Amino acid sequence: MIDGVHEKTPPLEDVHLSSGLDLLRALHSTTPILWQAQYVTHIQPTRLRVTRIDFYLIADVDAAAKLRFACRVAYRAAVSGNKVHILTSTEEQSIELDGLMWSYPPEMFLPHAVIHNESDSPVPVLINWKEPIPGRDDVLINLGETVPDFFGRFERVTEIVSANEKEAGRLRYKYYRDRGYPLFHHELDNWEEK
Repeated sequence: MIDGVHEKTPPLEDVHLSSGLDLLRALHSTTPILWQAQYVTHIQPTRLRVTRIDFYLIADVDAAAKLRFACRVAYRAAVSGNKVHILTSTEEQSIELDGLMWSYPPEMFLPHAVIHNESDSPVPVLINWKEPIPGRDDVLINLGETVPDFFGRFERVTEIVSANEKEAGRLRYKYYRDRGYPLFHHELDNWEEK
């Protein structure tokens, strides 16, 4: 010890740390002030990411309109450089959406794939009826009937609610709202004309 200051750092290997705050507490209790300052300069700030939830209420009542709108949302997200996962309710709905994406909208083409197993694909849009494997989780378009357990790992979630699904949409909206997620509501009429 030189003038009340330790010459070498006390061991911290027995301290279990889960955050920068835990590190500061451990340092405060085991090291003098000069050593604390040395460690504090090495704490890297982390960006807290909160999933943004967008609700699109479309005036249409048929299921095909909901799939067509999902194609448009996926196209816009993918051309912006995002990786898009579309979660469907069933394998049959995934296959139906796959067929639709080959021809709709007619003036655009979007590379996509239906994922039948746990492999990842380099295409910008993946369609699946199960939880996708973790990876680049930018946008989730939820065509399922409930809020998926894994939605929080995505930067954005799109919920498409057709006019005849308002009650189910309200339940999903309430779920996200009660948990403090930022919600954005968009009512769309004549969206296919734009």
